[in-house]
Amino acid sequence: MIKSYGILLPVFSLPGGHGIGDFGSSAYNFVDQLSELKCAYWQILPLNPGTIENGYSPYFSTSAYAINPLYISLDLLRDDGLLTIKELAGLPETSSETIDYDTTKTLKMPLLVCAARRFRPDDHYLEFCKENQHWLDDYAMFEVLGFNNKKPWTDWDTAIRDREQGSIEMLKKHYQEELHLQKVLQYFAMKQWKRLLAHCTEKGISIIGDMPIYVALDSTETWTDPQLFKLDNNKQPVAVSGVPPDYFSATGQLWNNPVYNWNEHKRNGFTWWIKRMRHLFSLYHIVRIDHFRGLVQYWEIPAGKPTAVDGAWKDVPTYDLFDTLRDTFTNFPVICEDLGIITDDVKEAIQRYSFPGMKVLQFAFGDDTLDNPYLPVNYDDNCIVYTGTHDNLPTLGWLQSEATTQELQRIQNYSGFVSDNPVEIVWKLIEMALESKASVAIIPLQDILTLGVEARINDPAKLHGNWQWRWDDAAYPAVDAFSRLFAMGQRTGRLRSI
Repeated sequence: MIKSYGILLPVFSLPGGHGIGDFGSSAYNFVDQLSELKCAYWQILPLNPGTIENGYSPYFSTSAYAINPLYISLDLLRDDGLLTIKELAGLPETSSETIDYDTTKTLKMPLLVCAARRFRPDDHYLEFCKENQHWLDDYAMFEVLGFNNKKPWTDWDTAIRDREQGSIEMLKKHYQEELHLQKVLQYFAMKQWKRLLAHCTEKGISIIGDMPIYVALDSTETWTDPQLFKLDNNKQPVAVSGVPPDYFSATGQLWNNPVYNWNEHKRNGFTWWIKRMRHLFSLYHIVRIDHFRGLVQYWEIPAGKPTAVDGAWKDVPTYDLFDTLRDTFTNFPVICEDLGIITDDVKEAIQRYSFPGMKVLQFAFGDDTLDNPYLPVNYDDNCIVYTGTHDNLPTLGWLQSEATTQELQRIQNYSGFVSDNPVEIVWKLIEMALESKASVAIIPLQDILTLGVEARINDPAKLHGNWQWRWDDAAYPAVDAFSRLFAMGQRTGRLRSI
């Protein structure tokens, strides 16, 4: 078995750009660094646009297809002749350590719209619109109507809410220019991302992208296909998503996404899922399915409940869904996020399709039993090991503020490594991941840089204040850490063959 490794870093956390990481030079520099480290993977989070109501989470987007326009590089638009040096020179300084989404939108969006107005449609743009028509037209309309109505689609005028054909055709004429601008912005984003994706491929780096299991209530998908979700006659949710009490929260997690009407998905041959997966496979080399457990059984909470405690498990036609997907795609490269409460039916589904699952070292030392599935001794080859994920504290922060005395002792007992230096313990856990039997080891950049609680990306128990961390490469240069990682990768046989 060939072993390999990679680094987890969201696009928004990249240095440079204008208030947020983007598809510009810093992204290319990072890919080149990965190539020099002989990594095989760059894992990112969803590219979808978040909303202020949901704390700008990419897991609660207005679209399952669209790319966040804030990821568009203004510098690349300048190189394409759509912005001027003078226009960019006048931009104010932004934080290199954290993202202020409201400020960044105020800074970038006028320039993005300016570039979109200067753009003259060509054959490439027309082909993009044709290939993506099945989602692009509806997304553009949804964004325009949302901007003008200032309220969720479920509260729009009934004729528009219910997509009466006459009303929609009238709106297409009325908002023709605004719809065009939305499409152009998606073209810019897709063009820049595909160019970066090609650079990754050329350098031998595979992108692991992320598929949120659910879509938001206030999204293009629920507006265009309400029958695919459990909504009432007024298009309000009958039931919503979440997870029961777990490691992250004593009252569970109330996500509030509308849950799927699986009978309807099955009736139409899972067409919605086929289109979605086809799109994701065009964006990424490998797709990580978030909360895979919810595609076997999902936690359904009656709408209006204050917490996730009062939910119940509901079945999904798992084998019908994945048999259809596997029959549709010759290649189906996915990773299953199978963390949390994993029952036998989930294990059986993963084994049936030989999907690789996930192991997290921060979960490995919570008890004294040697059968803990997150201990490296219990891994099989077909899994991906992480020191932590985007939902965890960086490992240094975990060691210093969350890990119990017993957990620290178990790490020492298991590894045989004795140290009072938490930085060295982080590196020992990285080494344990690289030494494990897992076919792939993914290390969050914060762990490689041994950053603490200030570098957390997401706290699942909080709605706001997440998705803001940025890598300030001037304050935290990675040269020495990358050298140490490379040496570990070499010693553990994980360097990619060039």
